[in-house]
Amino acid sequence: MSTPYAFVVRIEAKPEKAEELAALLTGALPLAEAEPGTVDWYAVRTSPTTFWIFDTFGSEDARQAHINGEIAAALMANADELLAAPPEILPADVLAAK
Repeated sequence: MSTPYAFVVRIEAKPEKAEELAALLTGALPLAEAEPGTVDWYAVRTSPTTFWIFDTFGSEDARQAHINGEIAAALMANADELLAAPPEILPADVLAAK
């Protein structure tokens, strides 16, 4: 498998800040596209205030570069203002993919 490494991130927005978080995540796409080690990057919404990021990487080094990169920095820089709780960042191993 060419992308065995991943992150699954659950992000809960403050209700009054949900649209701002949605805009931040939408605007982060070019940052993800610019990361050579990030193979896939998805930002999704499952409720008015619950967001998820799922991304895959070809190596552990690429995964670590991503978590130390601009998207994570932007999210954490706005955490106090936008988030109801700290993001839940889970390193994951991809078992199967299509």
